Order: sequence, then structure tokens, then C-alpha cells
Amino acid sequence: MSVPLLKIGVVLSTMAMITNWMSQTLPSLVGLNTTKLTAASGGTLDRSTGVLPTNPEESWQVYSSAQDSEGRCICTVVAPQQTMCSRDARTKQLRQLLEKVQNMSQSIEVLDRRTQRDLQYVEKMENQMKGLESKFKQVEESHKQHLARQFKAIKTKMDELRPLIPVLEEYKADAKLVLQFKEEVQNLTSVLNELQEEIGAYDYDELQSRVSNLEERLRACMQKLACGKLTGISDPVTIKTSGSRFGSWMTDPLAPEGDNRVWYMDGYHNNRFVREYKSMIDFMNTDNFTSHRLPHPWSGTGQVVYNGSIYFNKFQSHIIIRFDLKTELILKTRSLDYAGYNNMYHYAWGGHSDIDLMVDENGLWAVYATNQNAGNIVISKLDPNTLQILQTWNTSYPKRSAGEAFIICGTLYVTNGYSGGTKVHYAYQTNASTYEYIDIPFQNKYSHISMLDYNPKDRALYAWNNGHQTLYNVTLFHVIRSDEL
Repeated sequence: MSVPLLKIGVVLSTMAMITNWMSQTLPSLVGLNTTKLTAASGGTLDRSTGVLPTNPEESWQVYSSAQDSEGRCICTVVAPQQTMCSRDARTKQLRQLLEKVQNMSQSIEVLDRRTQRDLQYVEKMENQMKGLESKFKQVEESHKQHLARQFKAIKTKMDELRPLIPVLEEYKADAKLVLQFKEEVQNLTSVLNELQEEIGAYDYDELQSRVSNLEERLRACMQKLACGKLTGISDPVTIKTSGSRFGSWMTDPLAPEGDNRVWYMDGYHNNRFVREYKSMIDFMNTDNFTSHRLPHPWSGTGQVVYNGSIYFNKFQSHIIIRFDLKTELILKTRSLDYAGYNNMYHYAWGGHSDIDLMVDENGLWAVYATNQNAGNIVISKLDPNTLQILQTWNTSYPKRSAGEAFIICGTLYVTNGYSGGTKVHYAYQTNASTYEYIDIPFQNKYSHISMLDYNPKDRALYAWNNGHQTLYNVTLFHVIRSDEL
């Protein structure tokens, strides 16, 4: 179910992005909100009124786009008489503006190709589902005893896939909307080409403002696709088997392009040596590493590497240290007031795991417990430079009952255990200060998880499971509302 659910998220995000852009931004880009719509045949479309300039000789007229009977976007432009030199500074600026619109048109081309590719996947899935349904009917009609197991498996699969059918039908319609969206952008580019030699100085500033606004909206929409609600976790991929039963390993989500170093910390206390591997391949296949000596031993397995620094909890204290891995100097030290330490409020597996540092799309976090919150989990957003607490949330979930925890897009997810059968069953949303109980299966392959952290760059969970370093892919469900753009 992980792949279909991801596709559903893409469906909803694409539909909302296109709907909002088509309904709000594109009409306003050419300066028309309530203008006359002129059809290709020369007739006038319903639900429109004409707005003419007070002085047609000194301004230009643009009639808003409309769709003809074939769904194409029609846009009418009436340019004023040319009163300025075609090679003046305004024309040059307009040409630059046109180039911006053409760049956005290229972005739409990419979106269109991706949508067409996903549509092919949808059609393929639809055929597979129809095949399953046909097979299911054959099994259902047959009452032979030896087909009972096959019947049960197929029925379960059909029950899982049946709710996706109406969604897939909607996705087909969305693909058509992307094509219309692409045509309208091309039409707008054509209009600007015609105006490039004729437009005067009166409307340039307004056009530039509207194109900039469009560019910001598209960028904001793409950024929103980075976050979502956790709906599934894949089976683990074992990267390496090394070290003791407990430890942590990670990569830097803010590392520059080409920096694929892996950081490795064996044990949960009384150790201060961090291994640096040049790449994931080196980590998997060799024992060639560089060793860094920390100024103090760490406590627990809640360390993170973020933007070139390692953040860790000093052993037997509630002190957090930021240590620069390049200069090997302490950049900042701060006490996490009232936080339990030295196995006072650890995770269910113990191991001095009182303070767990995490990173996600929003930055650096600390998860711990206090006496003031009755030993329940406390979430604090930290400034990565000063380690100052920016905001704190008190939950009602006992930290000693949590197997492990991780944060994705500002939501804390907690597992119900660390050994044997495990699942993610509690989520606290910091953006709304609300929680819910969930049921997301989580395969605990080696029966003892002592570290579980999310990397927003890789969109993966890094885990240390009984001396095995493993990775899990996650499935996020994206919802973009038009009023958020």
C-alpha cells in the first residue's frame, strides 16, 4: 500500500496546485479579474462584463482568457499605438520579464511530463486491478477446497485496492487539466511576445509585480510537497552489520551536494570517538574511516549531525553540546533545564536515552521528559546555532513507555516498543498542538531497536537494530489546500 498511497498524495497535491493557480493567479497576471471573455468564434461567453480603458490611445487592453468548445485557452490583446522607442529601457525590462515567464513555462513542461508518466502508471494499475477483480470473481464462483487460501489472499488485496478506483478516475481528469494549464501559459507567453515591442511605461511595474507574485506562488506550492503525514513505512534494508547492540549512525541532511559522508557512533555511554566514512558505499564495503574525538563522552543514542556540526547530550548531564566536525571545536553548550537524565526518563529499552535530539524539514528538536510534566514526553524546538529553546510542547505520553521516536514535518511519531512486534501508534502534531493514536506497521527485523531517526534529505529512517544498521523508506501523504497558497 505504500506506493499507491504516495501516488494519491501526488494526485491531491497536483490537483490543488493546478486549481488554485488556474482560478486565481493566471487571470490576475494579465490584469483582468472581471473582463469580457471573447470566444474563438467571435461570440461573447456568458458571465462576463467588458472593462475598457478611459483613454484607449494611451493604454492597452487585454481580455481575459476563456475556453472554447475544445477546451483551449483564448486570450485577446489590443495594444496601443506605439509611442516609445522599441529599444528603450522598458522594452529591455519587459524582455527580461518574458524570459521569466518562459522559465515558468519550462517548469510547467516538467510537471506535464511527470503527470503523463504518472497517468501511464495509473492506467497500468487500473488494468492490474481489473485483472485481480476478474480473478477474484472466478475464485468466488469456485467452491473447491484447494482454492480457499488463494481466495482469501485475493479478497484481501481487492479490499485494499477497491477504494483507489474513484481516485484513479479523478486523476485521469487531472491530467487533462495539466494540459489546459500548459496551453494557457503558452498563450500568455505569446501575448507578451506581441507586447514586447509595443508596450509603454505605464503598465510595466504592474506586470512585473504580478509575474513575481506568480513565481512566488509556484515556489511555495512546490515547497509544500516536501512535507506530509506519515502513512507507511517500508521493510528495512540492512546496510551493514557492525558494532555492539546499541549505537547510532547518520548522514547530514544539510550537507552540500557531493558530500555523502556517514557518521557512526558505537555504544550509548562512556565513549567519545566518532567515525567518519567518506560515502555510503565506503561504509557498506570497507572499514576505512577517520576518527574524531569529542571533548566529552556522549549519553544515549540521540545524537544528530546537522549542517557540519554534531549535537549530543553530555554523559550524566542535561547539557547539550554543539561540536564542529571540521574545526573540532565546541561551538555552543547549553543546559536543557528540568530535563531528566542519567536513566531518569529513558525510552523503554534504557541506555541513558533520556534526551533524544532530532532533525526534520523544520530544523533541530529535542525530545525528553521532566518532573513538571510527570515524566511524559516534552518536545522543544531549538535554535541550531545558539541551542536556545524556541518553543515547547508538553504531551501526555509517558516517555518510559515509548520504544523510540522520530519527527517528520513537525509531527512526533512514537513506537509502542523496541523488541518483537512493533508499530508506530502515537503522533503529536506541533503545528496544531494535538495528538492521535495511529496504527502503522513497523518491521523490527532484528528485535532490538536502540536508535530511530528521520533524515529529511533522504526521506528515510535510520535505525540501529541489535548491531545492524538499517534504512526504512517512508510514505508521506500530501494535502495542499488552495487557501494555503
